[in-house]
Amino acid sequence: MVWLGINAYLFVQFYMNFLVQRWFYTRVLLGHALSWARAPAACLNFNCMLILLPVCRNLLSILRGTIQCCSRTAARQLDRNLTFHKLVAYMIAFHTAVHIGAHLFNFEFFMDAQLNRNTSLLTFVLSEIGNGDNASFLNPIRTNETNPTIVMFTTVAGLTGVVITLALILIITSSMEVIRRSYFEVFWYTHHLFVIFFIGLVFHGYARIVRGQTTESLKTNIPEHCADDFENWGINGSGCAVPEFAGNPPGTWKWVLGPMILYVCERIVRIYRSHQKVVITKVVMHPSKTLELQMKKKGFHMEVGQYVFIQCPSVSRLEWHPFTLTSAPEEDYFSAHIRIVGDWTQALYEACGGNTNEPLEAWTLPKMAIDGPFGTASEDVFRYEVVMLVGAGIGVTPFASILKSVWYKRIQNNQDVFTKKIYFYWLCPETEAFEWFADLLQSLERQMTEKGMMDFLSYNIYLTRWKEQEAAHFRVHHEAENDPITGLKQKTFYGKPNWDNEFTNIESRHPRSKVGVFLCGPPMLGKALEKQCLSHSEADVKFIFNKENF
Repeated sequence: MVWLGINAYLFVQFYMNFLVQRWFYTRVLLGHALSWARAPAACLNFNCMLILLPVCRNLLSILRGTIQCCSRTAARQLDRNLTFHKLVAYMIAFHTAVHIGAHLFNFEFFMDAQLNRNTSLLTFVLSEIGNGDNASFLNPIRTNETNPTIVMFTTVAGLTGVVITLALILIITSSMEVIRRSYFEVFWYTHHLFVIFFIGLVFHGYARIVRGQTTESLKTNIPEHCADDFENWGINGSGCAVPEFAGNPPGTWKWVLGPMILYVCERIVRIYRSHQKVVITKVVMHPSKTLELQMKKKGFHMEVGQYVFIQCPSVSRLEWHPFTLTSAPEEDYFSAHIRIVGDWTQALYEACGGNTNEPLEAWTLPKMAIDGPFGTASEDVFRYEVVMLVGAGIGVTPFASILKSVWYKRIQNNQDVFTKKIYFYWLCPETEAFEWFADLLQSLERQMTEKGMMDFLSYNIYLTRWKEQEAAHFRVHHEAENDPITGLKQKTFYGKPNWDNEFTNIESRHPRSKVGVFLCGPPMLGKALEKQCLSHSEADVKFIFNKENF
């Protein structure tokens, strides 16, 4: 709301700024199209200042750690950095469209003023000013033997405007989810057109095409008095000198210089981290075509639920991809589980020997670069007395780290933690997805049974594409001690969970409690859980929703 309010304020303020006396003669040529061009330009400066900040992940990590000690609510807002980045991009696209539309009208008005060569028209007289010294002109189209298209491609403002508009169109269209998920490389490379976008943006106003009357000229030519007597301008005794015009100095660089410096520092930090040595200690090929990499790096420290960016130079020197850490802070290595779904992950899978049955020697494994770790909402999990963890498919990865950490704290080291109860829900379409995670759950189940701590963790696993009748042939196994699919004592459910019932049960079991709800899953599931959190947060029980980037 603050961001929208600032946009609205800048638009109205700059719209009104161009209705003052200084711009009277400019408005004679352009009408209100002048204000409609300049108001969105101010909003563009503001939003282009913001667009880089949400992707400065090291800066956000520092801010999150600083703010978290004061306000967890404020810190959680930083976890929505990519959402804010997209909103700012949409606002840039909107104001760009308004700005371009207004200037298309402006150039037509400029051209019309040159074509109507009638000295009895104020528009033509204003267009002729500056023909001698070519300095104090008002109309940037200096002749009637041209057209707006030629002017567009022969002036600094026109050329840079075309370049940054094309760059913006390519960046936005390649950011559509269907392209981002299916052709990530297209998204990745076209996004780096932002460099051209910002260079063009800084130089866009260099030519000062939009001009207003100078302060000195306003003393010798007051528009309200002299506009109707334009035929006598410059004549002794008329009291109206020929007006002089000048453009505002370029100001965009003042808005974007700070964020650009911060982003350059961000990239320098990333480059430094990418050159730190990373050792792959173990590679595990899981049956569900999920690659597990266990790695070590000097000085690496992590918290539960954090993520890193991984680069494999032998696959691509430019691409960095985010992966949630599945190891616990108590372990002497850090790990990531990578599902093979695209060109980059397939190439990494093959580089690690996934397409061969022969184990690779350690020295033949590809070099890796790591940037991070970076914080997410899951860091807050141990701040709640009661916790709901909901993972969908590979979205279970951040909770692997949490459950491992629980195992180390409560079971192995007998540490007392604030969290007293964890409800874990895992939703998967098919059985293959359970294969790599089942070992961890079985180990937790066995250890908690031995320690008499089964009440600490409740877990519910759902096969969402299976119906009860489709699973009828498993009924005979349900008399067995362990589930035939996962090998756990807890039986697998078929279909989707009834979230209203689940929230109601937790509500009744934990009165006067704050329940942290953590999700890593698709947006539709997030909306359903957020709705349940709002509807079930009564006076004595409060559900607080936290969502990971999925």
